[in-house]
Amino acid sequence: MEIVLLEDVKALGKKGQVVKVSDGYARNFILPKKLGVEATPKALNELKLQKANEERVAAKQLAEAKELGGKLSASKVTLAIKAGENGKAFGSVSGKEIAAAVASQLGLDLDKKKLVLPEPIKVLGTHEVPVKLHKDVTAKLTVEVVAE
Repeated sequence: MEIVLLEDVKALGKKGQVVKVSDGYARNFILPKKLGVEATPKALNELKLQKANEERVAAKQLAEAKELGGKLSASKVTLAIKAGENGKAFGSVSGKEIAAAVASQLGLDLDKKKLVLPEPIKVLGTHEVPVKLHKDVTAKLTVEVVAE
C-alpha cells in the first residue's frame, strides 16, 4: 500500500514523501496515529499543491532576505561607548545593542540572533558584522564604534 506521510516517521521517511508499506503496517500503525494517508489521486494532488505553495513562500522569503541584505550592506550604524584616554573601551558592544541601533538609525527590524558575532566588540573603530538573514543570504553590516 502506498502512503503519503503527514509527519516524519523514523526509519520510513519524511513529511510529504510517498512510501510503500505493508497493508498491516498502514492499517494498524500509520493510519490510526494520523502519520499518513492513503496515496489516492486526491491526496497526491493536495501534496503537489502544498509543495508548490511551500516553494512560492520560500522564494518570497529569499527575495525579502536579499532585499534586506542589500539595504544592510549599503548601511552604516554608529554606536558610542565610554572609552579611556588612549582609546581603550570600558565595556563592549553586543548583538542586542547593534540590533537596537539598526532599528533606531535605519528603521529596519533586525533580530539580534541573526547577527553572527562570536564575541562582543571591545575596541573602537569600524567593524564588519555578518548578518545571517536566510540560509543562502549573508549580508555585511558596517558598525562604527566611537568614544562617547
